[in-house]
Order: sequence, then C-alpha cells, then structure tokens
Amino acid sequence: MAEAALPSASRTLSPSALAARLARLRGWRRFLVLVFAGAAATLALPPVYAWPVLLVAVPVLIWTLDGTTTSAGAFWVGWSFGFGYFVAGLYWIGFALAVDLERFFWAIPLAVTGLQGFLAIFIGLATLVSRLIGGRGLGRLLVFAALWAMAEWLRGHVLTGFPWNLVGYTWVGWLPVLQSVSWLGIYGLSLLTMLLAALPAAFADTGEPRHRLIAGGLLAAGVVLFAGLWLHGAARLADAPSDSVPGVVLRLVQPNIAQAEKWDLDLRDAHIRLQMDLSLDDTAGRATHVIWPETAVAYFLEPAPGLRRVLGDLVPPGGHVLLGAPRTNGVEGEARRYWNSLYALDRDGTVAAVYDKFHLVPFGEYVPWRDLLPIDKITPGTVDYTPGPGPRTVSLPGLPPFSPLICYEAIFPGAVTTDGGPSPRWLLNVTNDAWYGITAGPHQHFAIARTRGVEEGLPLVRVATTGISGVVDAYGRVTARLELGERGAVDAELPQAPDLRTAYARWGDGPFWGLAVALLVVGLALSHRPAMRSARR
Repeated sequence: MAEAALPSASRTLSPSALAARLARLRGWRRFLVLVFAGAAATLALPPVYAWPVLLVAVPVLIWTLDGTTTSAGAFWVGWSFGFGYFVAGLYWIGFALAVDLERFFWAIPLAVTGLQGFLAIFIGLATLVSRLIGGRGLGRLLVFAALWAMAEWLRGHVLTGFPWNLVGYTWVGWLPVLQSVSWLGIYGLSLLTMLLAALPAAFADTGEPRHRLIAGGLLAAGVVLFAGLWLHGAARLADAPSDSVPGVVLRLVQPNIAQAEKWDLDLRDAHIRLQMDLSLDDTAGRATHVIWPETAVAYFLEPAPGLRRVLGDLVPPGGHVLLGAPRTNGVEGEARRYWNSLYALDRDGTVAAVYDKFHLVPFGEYVPWRDLLPIDKITPGTVDYTPGPGPRTVSLPGLPPFSPLICYEAIFPGAVTTDGGPSPRWLLNVTNDAWYGITAGPHQHFAIARTRGVEEGLPLVRVATTGISGVVDAYGRVTARLELGERGAVDAELPQAPDLRTAYARWGDGPFWGLAVALLVVGLALSHRPAMRSARR
C-alpha cells in the first residue's frame, strides 16, 4: 500500500499539480499566497542575495496568473505579489518617520503600506498586459520577463522615479555576474534574471514526456546563460587592474550619529568636534583629502568664515575637505531658499566648489503638490529644499574630476554623470542613512550605489553618517569599508578609472530596450504560433 501511495503523492507535489492548485485559488487565499511569494522573493535582494528563491517565487506568480480569466484578476495577481515584495523589501522606510514619532506617527501606515501599494501597481500592469496580449507555453514566460523589466524601467522614471530593489540587484553579491551591467545596465540584468526565474514555470506544461525534456532543456539553457555571464565576468575581473591615483589618499569619516540627535542645536558643535577628531586621529601627513557625509555640518557655511577656516585645517596644503551642509541664498529682497549641498573647502577655508542636490526625495525634502497637501516634509524645517541644476563634474586641484551624488541620487541608472562638459573619473556619494537604523535599507543603498560604478566604469567613494561607507573600484570590488553602525574613519587610495568607457556609459538603456523588445516579439510569436496553425487547419 505504501508503494502504491508514492505515485499519488508524487503527482500531488508535481509542478503540474501545484500549478493547477494555484490557478484555482480565489479571494483572500490567492492574495495571501501571492503576498507571501512576493515577500519571499526579497530574500534574493541585498543583504541576503539568495537568488535561487526566485526560481520558486516567480513560478508561483506565473501559475497563479494562468488561472485568471479577467483583466481585473490579472492586475490584482501582479499587484498582490508586488505588495508583498515591496512591503518586505522596503519596511525600513517606516524607521525614518519613527525618528519624529510625535509629528509623523499618522504617516507610518502610509510609509509601510501606501507607498508599497503604489509601487505594486507597476507589477500589476505587467501581469495585466501579459494577460491582455495572450500567450501560452514558453512564449508567455518570455513575454512575462520582458514586461516585468519594462515595468521596472517605468517605476524608475514615473513621478521622479523610485528604482529601488530592482531584481537585478540580487547579483551584487555575485560580482562576476554583476559585470554584465557594464553593457546591459541594471534593467537589462533584471530582464535576464526574470527570464531565468520564469523558466521553471515551464515544468507545469508537461502533458507528454517530451514536454518535460523541453522544460528541463529550457531551464538548463537559462543556467548556461548565467554560467556564461559568470565566466565572462570572472575573466573581466581577472584582467582588471588595481591601480590607484598617485598622490591621493582619501579619509572617509563616519561619525555614527543617530538621526534623532543629528539636528539637535545643543549638540551640533559636539558633532563637528567628533568628526574633526576622527579626521585627525592617526592620520598625520597621510590623508590628502577628507570627506564627511551628507549634512555633516548643521550650519550655513557662507556666513561662517571662522568655521570654514577651522574645517580647512583638517587637510594639508593642496588638499580639500568635502562635506555636506545646508545652503541658503541669503540675498536680501529674495524669497529664502535652501539647498542640500556638498561643499569643497581648501586649506584656507575658501569655498572651492559647491554642488546642490537636484534629485530631491519627495515628502522627505519637499512636498509634492504642496498647495493641495498641507503637511510638513520629513526633514527638519518647514520650507522645501530647492533642486539644483542637475548632474555636474567638479574639478579640484589635486583630485581627478568627479561627479557628486547626494543620498539617493545614486539610485538612478544613467543619471549619475553629466552629458556635457568634462567626463568624471570617479563618483562621490555622500549620504545620511541614519534615518533607517540598523535595517536592510543601508545595505540595499550601498549595493545600489556600488552598481552605478560598474555600469559607468568609474570608481565610487561613498561616505555615510552611520554606514555603510566605502571605496569601490570600477569593477565593483570594495577596497575599503566601514560597516553599518560603526564609528570611525578609514584612509583609502582612490582607484584609477579605466580609460575606456563602458558600453552602458555610451549607450545607456538602448541595449536593454533592444533585448526587451526582441524577447517580447519572440515570446508573442511562440505564444500564438499553435493557434495560427489550428486556424489554418
């Protein structure tokens, strides 16, 4: 009897049986299964990098989508999966509001479910379009992967964009595979990742033994594809030089100041002294430049020449201190405006350069539709920050030209360097991740910024208030690092940038769109070919 029961149990646990059960789900049961699958998929993202979980979570989404019979049902299947994905992946946003709980307690539910519900719309649109254009068998898997990646691109651009936790970031923990973003970009890597993740769904389409062989062959082909990416990336890393810029040593200062204390007026002098001590400790004659994080100084620097001179003393002659501070126009007769800025001060305390953040955080640094929404922004102060003019290249004596990026400006693919003027030789990202505490958020932020360097073929220097700070070369290799929640400073040489620009730096998302459209066309052709044959008969 036990032997007779084995085939029945095997059939119950087979992909075909599981797909059939998922296709029959309705109501709250379907919602919970999809939310759980979406949440599980985030284990593939930083800091866990468990990419095999996608081989289970994504087929669950596809098989459930196969059971929908209406457009509304198809949309809600994708939305439910996306809701679980974003709630689990972006839970840490609620920590930012908890810093000032008395003022923003009412907004925490919106921060941990409302934003996520909005972002889930993009996945819902992908599954909706997938259902509308039809498709069966292998073709529907190709169509699904292409539409998912296109939806990620839209999410990165609509309403100023929020391209956080793109599926391709699962490979930041697998550096050889990450090298492919140097020609495909992160959206292209997301496309290939979703194609691989969708292929196991073909095991449910096994009405005949040859279908099982086809499904197995497809999955093997996907594995071979990523093995090829791995080998290509490993070869690229093996040939990558490890040269540094002569005569440049950067001191990265991470004060680990809690966000609740950062803007305390009674503590701002103590915070400056702390960062000065870290800047000078055991570094006599070594560091040529000192870098502090975003809004490291809670003063306006232009009307404070004495403070600027004190800060300038941190570096030797010919060096600079680069630090974040608020800036105001201070022009009499003009409306008061404020910028979130990066300053470069020379040895004499003279302002050598200023960069103003241009990609501001909605609701964090300004309130969209302020005339309609009578609420305060999350950062201190009641006046919205003013956006800067856009990306630029800063040139300073003693340093290669660089592209400054403040906070989440580093999350936008293809938007971290200027299109005109001199080309930067490295990226500088100063940020304040103290808002998010000891959560997955800062790990995700570091991984995302690290990817920008590989895409552009430029070293990345990142300095954060509470971490993660570090230096990453143009191939994504971390050469210096301060961990999350660590107080300290680290001296690091600046990696040399390769002379040749990457394909992504030259062509942007063009290769991604070419691959996505090609995959969509092939998927549609495969999906509708049997139907056309039947019609001819």
